[in-house]
Amino acid sequence: MKPEEFMTMMEKARADTFEHELRVCTESGCMSLQSDVLQKALSDEVKRRGMSDKVCVKGVGCMGLCCNGPLVKADKAMYQFVKPEHAPAIVEALATQPIKELLCDTQQPFFTRQKLVVREHFGIVDPENLMDCIAHGAYQALLKTVTTMTPPQVIQEISDSGLRGRGGAGFPTGLKWATVSKAGGTTKYVICNGDEGDPGAFMDRSVMEGDPHRVLEGMAIAAYAVGAENGVIYVRAEYPLAVKRLTKAINLARRHELIGHNIFGTKFSFNVELRLGAGAFVCGEETALIASVEGKRGVPRPRPPYPANYGLFGYPTLINNVETYANIAPIINKGAAWFAQIGTEKSKGTKIFALTGKIKNTGLIEVPMGIALRDIIYDIAGGIPDGKAFKAVQTGGPSGGCIPADLLDITVDYESLAKAGSIMGSGGMIVMDETSNMADVARFFMEFCMTESCGKCIPCRVGTYEMHELLDRICKKRGTPEDLQLLKDLCDMVKQTSLCGLGQSAPNPVLSTLRYFEQEYQNLIAEAQAARGQTPRADTSEHIELEVLP
Repeated sequence: MKPEEFMTMMEKARADTFEHELRVCTESGCMSLQSDVLQKALSDEVKRRGMSDKVCVKGVGCMGLCCNGPLVKADKAMYQFVKPEHAPAIVEALATQPIKELLCDTQQPFFTRQKLVVREHFGIVDPENLMDCIAHGAYQALLKTVTTMTPPQVIQEISDSGLRGRGGAGFPTGLKWATVSKAGGTTKYVICNGDEGDPGAFMDRSVMEGDPHRVLEGMAIAAYAVGAENGVIYVRAEYPLAVKRLTKAINLARRHELIGHNIFGTKFSFNVELRLGAGAFVCGEETALIASVEGKRGVPRPRPPYPANYGLFGYPTLINNVETYANIAPIINKGAAWFAQIGTEKSKGTKIFALTGKIKNTGLIEVPMGIALRDIIYDIAGGIPDGKAFKAVQTGGPSGGCIPADLLDITVDYESLAKAGSIMGSGGMIVMDETSNMADVARFFMEFCMTESCGKCIPCRVGTYEMHELLDRICKKRGTPEDLQLLKDLCDMVKQTSLCGLGQSAPNPVLSTLRYFEQEYQNLIAEAQAARGQTPRADTSEHIELEVLP
């Protein structure tokens, strides 16, 4: 496809409009509440009334407030808790007044406090309709890139934006691209890491389901910048809807020559294939992911060499996660300076979080870096239900830590969270109230890490098992002060000697709960001693004050 043909397609897509639009959330959360049945009911009602030429009914990406789903956007009104039997009234209301009983307040802080960059088209475009996506700007950044910019200029733009990898570690994206670009050889690969496995996290899944073309476009721009012609999207098989929509997006983009050979009439070619993961958490680690794509067992290898120099099939490979690639198109379209003015000095842009746990508003949010944690919990999330008190929030999943109530005013950015003993991670945020037992929370995450350990290195394979045994003993009120000291010693050993990030970060939930809630461990041990008829003795174990590193 030539640039002028694409521009004609874009104008035609924009001109294909209706008087009214009924947008139904058709991502996994609302689909579990039969939003697909709701969409059909609305379509049938529109046809029955002979309004098909005036009213467009389409499925769209997540609108955020998942706890109130299914959500439907009817022109400017948003409806919540919608059922198929509401379809006649909703269609009727297009010509009258919105249905008050179903209205969702879009002026509440949950919506007004967000800043949408990655999710700017969620709730607007049909992820399975390429023309609808193009009408709202899809592939314009790719056109600009391959026809007006050189690869070094693209890398410089990404570097100037300050974008950091959204997969957890926060490595500067431009620096990673520059490293792969400078690597020798003519064969290079670009990989999208869609192996999201943190408990309570669904950010990447939502992006892949809600705007798959945004991910493809970001990958293509990255490939142009680093000199790659082949890409792989690695997504776990437990995400069937994401797999379906990515597959369709790849096929549609290839059919319309938006990926493939000689893109936009240039010499740049880029092909993408989808690879399914079996659900191993360790395959989120770069080298384990590469091994899995190669058809091997997904276990990590020592680094260096790093994937940027020796990656897939031994060739230089760029690996970024879904959200990172989804940030690329808006940076190219609006400029590095625009992106850099969002967020903090060292943490630029926005971050998507999956809000779950003991809060009133659960769902998906996108907020500027540097927002206060208190604003997320009490403003956007609506606070703690049932009059309970906030106790802690777990960020970063099994690799992160628990942040207590007295640190609620910290800002959400890479540096502040690390200083508090947690990490940004991929974006999971689990809120706990006063009823939560923090030793039990640590046991839950340790069981997850123990189960997900690939077993290649002894510190992780044996260490996580032993830490889980100690935590289980303490939680069941059978622990001793010696158990607590051994737990602390094991945390240090596993963190310092494990081969990959899974083992190195596995102690983090334990370390953070010991750092802020050690008295709960002491109380459980005291109860165990009392049950044995022993006099509770003063704790002689060393108090933990270790920094929790990402």
